[in-house]
Amino acid sequence: MATNGVNGHAAEGAPPKPSHRFDPDFTRNVVENMGPATTERNRFVLGALVKHIHDFTREVELTMDEWMEGVKFVNQLGEIYTKSNHTRNETHRICDILGLESLVDEIAHKIIAEGDIDPTSSSILGPFWSPNAPFRELGESIMQDGVPPKGQVTKMHGVIRDIITGQPIPGAVFDIWQASANGKYDFQDPENQTPNNLRGKFRADANGRYELYCLHPTAYSLPRDGPSWQLLTMMDRHPMRPAHIHIMVTHPEFQGCTTQLYPNTDEWLTTDTVFAVKPDLVVDFKPLTGDAKGATLELEYNVNLAPKGYKGKL
Repeated sequence: MATNGVNGHAAEGAPPKPSHRFDPDFTRNVVENMGPATTERNRFVLGALVKHIHDFTREVELTMDEWMEGVKFVNQLGEIYTKSNHTRNETHRICDILGLESLVDEIAHKIIAEGDIDPTSSSILGPFWSPNAPFRELGESIMQDGVPPKGQVTKMHGVIRDIITGQPIPGAVFDIWQASANGKYDFQDPENQTPNNLRGKFRADANGRYELYCLHPTAYSLPRDGPSWQLLTMMDRHPMRPAHIHIMVTHPEFQGCTTQLYPNTDEWLTTDTVFAVKPDLVVDFKPLTGDAKGATLELEYNVNLAPKGYKGKL
């Protein structure tokens, strides 16, 4: 910043001094180099991305070696995805570890109800959802390979309701998927599980009710042999996810809800490595006796959906 050479004060009309010692015009030049065909949204998002990346780089004074390690790390994410035939998405997992997916999910689905019924909280989709889960009849089991060793059969049921009217939503689709008692999903465990084991879609009846049989979920570790584990190790963090059941509830006239349900007894609830636990998603599995299909636990969980277009309180 120019001064008058007498008292060190800025000269009249002098440009402001940059907050760092690096080229003050560099970032602006990069952002303004986007051409006129760039859409308004892309210009805004990519411009902000460039500004934040550049500010971060200047703040930490990133070294050449650190930058190159970052490049190698990103390359490893792509390599492991390709080598796994697109079944192991480490990039998705890195977003989870950094809390990015949970934050994006909150921004996308945050609704504060105006009435007495709050919408069911959303949670991250995660990398294990499949569009190919079969429809099953109400009251059926998603354990198509039978009960695994150490598995605890759970009778799960509830009602899907409209948060505005409180009325049930007939025909809503309840999509559920979970890991087996060994902590692995079907396509991670082809030696023990057939495709679509522990997955299923159920259509709610005229009273908005669903009913099915599943497992009490099991906590599991993220993989410890890839880039996500390298990052967790650098941050001195554990790789554990609390036990959970994934659900996705949809209806053509309502905003869908994708979320996860967590047993209230799980030891990892407060330190979930992907930051996805919310208070209303922590549930109580209760003892059950005399069930015709051998369930020893019961989980009642009601889902509340907002009509399409409903924004709630701002």
